[in-house]
Amino acid sequence: MSDTFWAVVPAGGAGTRLWPLSRAGAPKFLHDLTGSGRTLLQETVDRLAPLAADRFLVVTGQAHLAAVTAQLPEIDPTRILAEPSPRDSMAAIGLAAAVLERRDPEAVLGAFAADHVITDPDTFRDRVRVAVEVARADWLVTLGIEPTYAATGFGYLLLGDELPGHPGAHAAAAFVEKPSAEVAADYLASGRYRWNAGMFVARPTVLLDLLAVHHAEFAAALRGIAADPATLPEVWPTLPRIAIDHAVAEPAGEAGRVAVVPGSFGWDDIGDFASLASILGAPDTLTVVGNPARVRAIDATGLVVPHGDRTIAVIGLDDVVVVDTGDALLVTTTARAQDVKAIVAGLRESDPGIT
Repeated sequence: MSDTFWAVVPAGGAGTRLWPLSRAGAPKFLHDLTGSGRTLLQETVDRLAPLAADRFLVVTGQAHLAAVTAQLPEIDPTRILAEPSPRDSMAAIGLAAAVLERRDPEAVLGAFAADHVITDPDTFRDRVRVAVEVARADWLVTLGIEPTYAATGFGYLLLGDELPGHPGAHAAAAFVEKPSAEVAADYLASGRYRWNAGMFVARPTVLLDLLAVHHAEFAAALRGIAADPATLPEVWPTLPRIAIDHAVAEPAGEAGRVAVVPGSFGWDDIGDFASLASILGAPDTLTVVGNPARVRAIDATGLVVPHGDRTIAVIGLDDVVVVDTGDALLVTTTARAQDVKAIVAGLRESDPGIT
């Protein structure tokens, strides 16, 4: 990798499907969920450091700035950008792009969320290297994950023809929203579709110019903030709340400007406790995230997350999820793990302090 590659790490979101472990004040990227001794945020930076060295920009919420800075002492605090309020991924990544456009006109940025798990970092870095070379030719590049099952919780990418002169890269023929189970099974069987993990690589000017095609004022506002950071508090609340997929990737794909670098490197976004259980535990076992001495089990499988001094006993339950944080207790099953988000929505109306 040349010294013009910059890693951009958006560190936002509340991870509501992982409540009560993940909260608005302490979202999942600030937690060690894999038992590695490093938080998801720290693992993300560790994974990218061999490519970017010290060339990082982290974009996080004002409420998490102190925690993020404390977890990443190796990163210059001036390269940790604080959003005054959540505005979704386009604003976060676009702000980093605007800053880099002024700082390093030859830069290529790669945007990788702070809360994903990748079990094969060497292959991941190899795919990023390919993506960077394609991005130098003014493509917007995304990494497409080879699907391992017929997932209905992810968007998909349809692979087009291989790009001439760029082995291992394809044109993006289509972006597809989360499919039904039947359609997802067809996608898997075809071998032509990849999961859309929201990982994008591009030159900053290319990214902002693509944004300007349909959102000219948005792109101009981001560039204005980069030119005069003092305007951030005033301008930021006026920015649209929109994901980078909808703002840039999908319209750019329709215009033939998006490339896909497919890969298989053990990716998961840990979207809920079922996902976490599948990553950490073998089937027909009970996995403990935390102190195993606090858990007693007989004929039980699933996931237990103990916190504090309370003992948790589980007897005769399969695929159970028990999360005890002291001030809140969640009991569900892996099959119903997606429904945690609905509980959080109700709590925000009745007891917002606990979310």
